[in-house]
Amino acid sequence: MKKVLPLLIIVLYMDIPGYAWTYPEHRKITQLAIEKLDSVYRTELDRLWAMARIGNESRLDAIVADPSLGLKPKYIDYAAWPAIAGDHSNSPENMLFTILKSKWILKVANVGAILETGLRKAKNRSERINKLSDSDILLIRADPEYISRAGANTGHFMLALTNIDNNAEVYINSCFKEGSKMNLVGTYKWFHISALLKASRLSREGLTQEQRSALILDALADEAFALHFLEDGFSSGHVAGVWGDASQRKGTHDYYNEKGLEITTWKGERAVLMGDAFMQQENAERAAATIRLSIEQFLDAANGKEKIPQINDEDGLFSPDTFDVAKAIYMPSRKIDAFFGRLCNAVLINLAVPGLATGMGELPRFRSEIGPFIGIAPAARVSLFKRGFGPTQTISGAVPNLELAVRFGLSLKGVLNESSDGLIFFDVGGRLDGASTMEFDKNPTSSQFGSVYSAIPSRDAYYFRIHMPFFLIPGDLILAAPFLLLISPGTLEKMAMDAANGGLIPWQTGIVTPIGRFQFMLGREIGISLFGTDRHPDPFIMPDIAHPGNILLVSLNSTQIDFPILEYRIMQKFSSQQSASLVLQINAGMDIPEDIHVTYPANIINPTLKTIWFIGFRLAFDWRYYLAEKKP
Repeated sequence: MKKVLPLLIIVLYMDIPGYAWTYPEHRKITQLAIEKLDSVYRTELDRLWAMARIGNESRLDAIVADPSLGLKPKYIDYAAWPAIAGDHSNSPENMLFTILKSKWILKVANVGAILETGLRKAKNRSERINKLSDSDILLIRADPEYISRAGANTGHFMLALTNIDNNAEVYINSCFKEGSKMNLVGTYKWFHISALLKASRLSREGLTQEQRSALILDALADEAFALHFLEDGFSSGHVAGVWGDASQRKGTHDYYNEKGLEITTWKGERAVLMGDAFMQQENAERAAATIRLSIEQFLDAANGKEKIPQINDEDGLFSPDTFDVAKAIYMPSRKIDAFFGRLCNAVLINLAVPGLATGMGELPRFRSEIGPFIGIAPAARVSLFKRGFGPTQTISGAVPNLELAVRFGLSLKGVLNESSDGLIFFDVGGRLDGASTMEFDKNPTSSQFGSVYSAIPSRDAYYFRIHMPFFLIPGDLILAAPFLLLISPGTLEKMAMDAANGGLIPWQTGIVTPIGRFQFMLGREIGISLFGTDRHPDPFIMPDIAHPGNILLVSLNSTQIDFPILEYRIMQKFSSQQSASLVLQINAGMDIPEDIHVTYPANIINPTLKTIWFIGFRLAFDWRYYLAEKKP
């Protein structure tokens, strides 16, 4: 238990990713915005991009938004920068280093291209979910900090509306105020202001060509980082508002992403937004129109059309912003001129009015299956045995049984998507086996005595079951946890997330279909039944090998171990704190005889019995009650 506890701690407090649009969706929005620029603005952006590329031609695409980039891209265009911001980098400084210096960012771009093709060709919801799952697994492999970068903050979400009488200006100011929870409005405003300050220097100061190129590159990085969070503001799951614990945020986020959300913007326009991996063309067009406004403000600052007031004591004007959005929990302090508020408001007024916080009129909220739970797991099973315990018992047959267990567990179900399996549980209960269909010997007259002469009689057992994901081999997280918690917690977190998504070799990733969810389970779950330990061993009738025609009455205990191989969840229902699902498993295992004694006749040498193997089918009902969490 001492070894398991660190693992439970790291999983329980593991960051729950809260990303918005997928990589290709972010890139599509930015690309559409750039394409919507009029010829004057587009020429100016192309000019700045050409200057920013100087010295970086081997990594940056010659075209600012290149529609020809497909699979295995060799370059990164500017349209991809907002997709890299936030999700694959912590700050503009970190993003710029990642884009220009890292080897893995091109792999991320390729994963994005694969996902774009997959989502476009997906014929139904199941295919869409599976494509997203494949993409998440590839991103975990490509980006070494993909999971840990999500952080514990709420920077990708809108703050919930606290008062229905708040207007746009009051709400936007509250999002930027020092001490407010991290949020997408405040984060956009922070980086957009940084970008405007840098861009305005281009038309005001005498710079060398090298300084100008570097400054443009830094300013473009700040703006791209700002655009990422502005684009998040058009994802329905992120508009519903920051509310509740991780389970409620993720559950609400996932529900509205798929089902959509009817909204009204601060300008009074009405629309229906969709969310991550479910973006429609009209959603992309709406977001792109606002992104274009932000880019135009940036270009106006760069060419001197917009007179940006300077802040002399501002740090880092000639380097990308270093504000780390993954570590911050609250908005930091920043003094700005009211001029910036007016510029930012002109863009942010196109966002949706977010959902109300708790109270009358709040949006319906949903929970995901995240957190500790208790439950009940009744099950019925049929096991097919090839033989009995005795050396001469070679007749095959079936054994039915019933199980009832109390379940204690921790769920991170769907921590990235529905194909994830971040489930840990422990069952304790009892089981009752019926008599086997095969007799204790081949004598045809034995059948007239029914179950009395069964090779395996009716018996009961104490029953235990444990389910835990693994990284490479079963139990490796338990062994690694005590060491990695001290040496490298981030490595343990990544291992745990890999395990929840099918393992290092992701052959145990769940497969979502219109008729249910399939998953290979070998090594993830084990059941142990202890027979004959209640007061006295179980009695068996066996042939006496030494004296053919005679029988022995043998008592023994046995330990039966079963390993689920394939699981099929036929149905699943989840309410605010309860879940119920029907699970069909194909399993295999062995029954190991122990403490063998001949009780009749007396003075007979105890026989040598064999371990018997079986395959079977197990139908279980999985009911859970998620323990109450702190109220928001």
